[in-house]
Amino acid sequence: MAKSQQTFNKTEKVKKRLKKREEKQKKKEARKQASKESGSSGIPIAYVDFNGNLVDTPPDPTMKVEIDAEDIVLGIPKKEESDTEEFDPVRNGKVSFFDSSKGFGFIIDSENNEKYFVHVSGLIDEIFENDKVSFELEKGMKGMNAVRVKKI
Repeated sequence: MAKSQQTFNKTEKVKKRLKKREEKQKKKEARKQASKESGSSGIPIAYVDFNGNLVDTPPDPTMKVEIDAEDIVLGIPKKEESDTEEFDPVRNGKVSFFDSSKGFGFIIDSENNEKYFVHVSGLIDEIFENDKVSFELEKGMKGMNAVRVKKI
């Protein structure tokens, strides 16, 4: 006697698929019935208010702000002269730490209390800790570095 080509597993999959179809159809009919009873048209509309929150009421038209397309700036804004520290290249500060054996240290700016790295290659005069110095800033690998450092 020949064996059936349809295995138990295949028949179970077919039964499962048919059951899913029936459940889906029942849910669809239940939704139709509920929408007929409540009188709603289905998916409710969501609005976005002026703060960007989702609400169910339409926004107030008096709060609407008109924006001209010419006012929208695309790209990176150009730096203004006040943003850079180029206007006063010579700055004053105090040496907070300096290791002459390793050849580096740090200077605290007297204006904004920022700490700047200083290397022995950027020194004009020999400096020690707690010395008052004048220096210029230059962009380094990890931030701003103090260069052309001399005692006051």
